[in-house]
Formats: sequence, C-alpha cells, structure tokens
Amino acid sequence: MILVTGATGKLGRLVIEELLKKVPASQVVAAARNPEKAGDLAARGVQVRKADYSQPETLGPALAGVEKVLLISSSEVGKRAQQHQAVVEAARKAGVRLLAYTSVLHADRSKMALAAEHKATEEAIRASGLPYVFLRNGWYIENYTENLGPTLAHGAFMGSAGEGRIAAATRADYAAAAVAVLTGSGHENKVYELAGDTPFTMAELATEVSRQAGKTIGYNNLPPEQYQAALVGVGVPGPFAAVLVDSDVNAAQGSLDDSSGDLRRLIGRPTTPLADAVAAALKR
Repeated sequence: MILVTGATGKLGRLVIEELLKKVPASQVVAAARNPEKAGDLAARGVQVRKADYSQPETLGPALAGVEKVLLISSSEVGKRAQQHQAVVEAARKAGVRLLAYTSVLHADRSKMALAAEHKATEEAIRASGLPYVFLRNGWYIENYTENLGPTLAHGAFMGSAGEGRIAAATRADYAAAAVAVLTGSGHENKVYELAGDTPFTMAELATEVSRQAGKTIGYNNLPPEQYQAALVGVGVPGPFAAVLVDSDVNAAQGSLDDSSGDLRRLIGRPTTPLADAVAAALKR
C-alpha cells in the first residue's frame, strides 16, 4: 500500500488523484489530521486514516501495512523538524520500503530560512536507514497566481526578488513527480531537484499577467524592510512576513533557479508553461 500524508491539502489531493489513475483505490491510504475531510476519498474506496504530525500516537496505526510513504512537509513553519521526525520514526518502526519526502530546492545548500527544517528532515531520514527519495520541490507557480485579485486591483506585484529567476512549476507538476516515484522503480536513495523548465523573473510574470488580463500590471521591487512593512500592513503576521521576505531576498540571489531537468524527466513531459498557469488562474 501507498500512504500519502497531508492528503486533504492542496498538494496531497493532487497526488491522490494521480495515484488513483495508476493503482487500485484499495492500495491507497489517505492520511489526514482530520479524516472527515477525506470522506469523498473514502467513498471512492481509498483507505482514510488519521495521522497528525503533532500526535505521534496516531502515526503507528496509520502506517500499519504500508510499503511506501509520501511525507508531505508540514505547513507549520518552526515545528516541521520535530513533526517530521515523528513520522520518520514511525515509518522506521513500521518497516516501510520507501519514504519519499517533499523537501525544498537545493535544501542542502540553500540559504533560505525555509530550507533549514527541510535540511534537518533530510538528515533525519538518512539517519533512519530507510530507503528514501528527496523530492526537492521548487516554488509553486500558484504562490503568485492563486490569488491574483489584489494584484489586479492594485496593478502590481510587490516583492524583493529583483531580477532573480524563479524556476517555478505547478502543484500538478510536483504531484505527478511524486506519483512517478511512488509507482515506479529505481528511485531508492535518489535526490531530485524539481523545478520548472523555463525560469522567469517577477517582471516577466507581471508582463504575462498584463498580456492576458488586458491591463498593465507592474512589479514593484522593494527594499526588504519596506516589503516586510507592506506585508505586515496588509495583515500578514510578522514572523511569516519575515519568511516571505527572506525567500524573496534569496530568490534575487538565485536560490529558486535550477536547470537540472529532473522534474521534466520524472513526469515524462515538459512542465506547465507560465502562460498556461496564468490562463488557468484568470479563469477562476
């Protein structure tokens, strides 16, 4: 059986849908903090089990009889390393044959604040002795396109990414890569740097949105302190705003760029073009 943690999240849902195209529903386990949110999956024959990263006692029963696990990283920045360690330990005790983990691009050398917990998790997985796969996901295009309303209303993106190139891909692309690993062979102890085929700058993203929206959208590149203040000013909590600013500053220095081609090779097709992702977002 194949278990996917965080199965009711945005990425987890996509992974489950892709899995169901390749394996019987009875061989798929959707692990979620709130199993009731996966009722629709249970109705389709998927096994739904409770697995809360912060409640280690739920993890052993969730992993019973499971051969492969996709550990989707926790959304609780600052708590991830400890939460992930609990899953790793439960997987070790369960004797899983493969533990795949959604890490971050260049986790072992990235200077982004977000990378620290991913690096720690990778180290814990290696130390466990379990066969592993590190799916080092780059940025999601949806980070920029999922909520275009305010950008269209104000006529600009804002940030501190400068001219840094961002090799983003869609969640669906990353989900397809995870499924390729979970259903394929020969991936044990591999590290994949996953990124979009065609990196773009924030100015280029603004140009594409302008073209498709029929109105001029700019990119306001701000000093980090001003960007931080602007984020807090629109209601983003200070600590999370600091993480976003740090990510942009590092993007300006190339931390979110990559040309390995790993993602394209894993999914067997080109990654989703920026124009297609923008078009899909504008239709919502």
